[in-house]
Amino acid sequence: MSTLGGDEPDRGWMPPSTFIVVPAYNEGSVIGEVIRELRRLPATVVVIDDGSSDQTGAVARNAGAVVVTHPLNRGQGAALQTGLDYCLRRGAEVIATFDADGQHSVEDVPRLVEPILRGEVDVVLGSRFLGTAENISFLRKVILKIGVHFTRVMSGARLTDAHNGIRAFSASAASRIRLTQDRMAHASQIIDQIVAAELRFKEMPVSVRYTDYSKGKGQKSVGAVRVAVDYLMGRVAR
Repeated sequence: MSTLGGDEPDRGWMPPSTFIVVPAYNEGSVIGEVIRELRRLPATVVVIDDGSSDQTGAVARNAGAVVVTHPLNRGQGAALQTGLDYCLRRGAEVIATFDADGQHSVEDVPRLVEPILRGEVDVVLGSRFLGTAENISFLRKVILKIGVHFTRVMSGARLTDAHNGIRAFSASAASRIRLTQDRMAHASQIIDQIVAAELRFKEMPVSVRYTDYSKGKGQKSVGAVRVAVDYLMGRVAR
């Protein structure tokens, strides 16, 4: 799960107009703890319950999150777009995204938000390869590195980590993102749109801790091929 080490996260750069979007699908066993940790930050936590068949939505709501529900499972990309739209309608100044499986560290959120509030950049992307990736398997590392090179070739963005779910956007930047890739290819589409819109972006180190649970929920090697195909088909269809 996300680690706090018993200390309060640094709140220095977290205004009340910060929103955190958590896309979730069948995460009922872990989502409560994730939300309780995120709520230690002065931000509105918005869970997009993406058609879960378990109690994800109810658990998240009981833990203090705002819950927006997709009646049917549409995929993480669609859930993120729903979350961005919701936050923008409610006057968000900064929007962070955070995975529901507990692999991210809550302390990283204020660090990603800070450069945006300083006016230095429009988007901050978390990089586990600039930070730490605890218990990552060799195969997963290889797949992620291939994804980095693939994204670099397709978008021209020189990144170290192209498929990390923890990010932060200014409201203006978030309004320029329009995800049509409903499933996992959305991560590459986000990079494409950042580059196309000439948004200022940077990477920052973050911590990712893989557990047996998060490994079981994560992208498989065969799925990575599907992601690439979906992404390429989406580019052709534009």
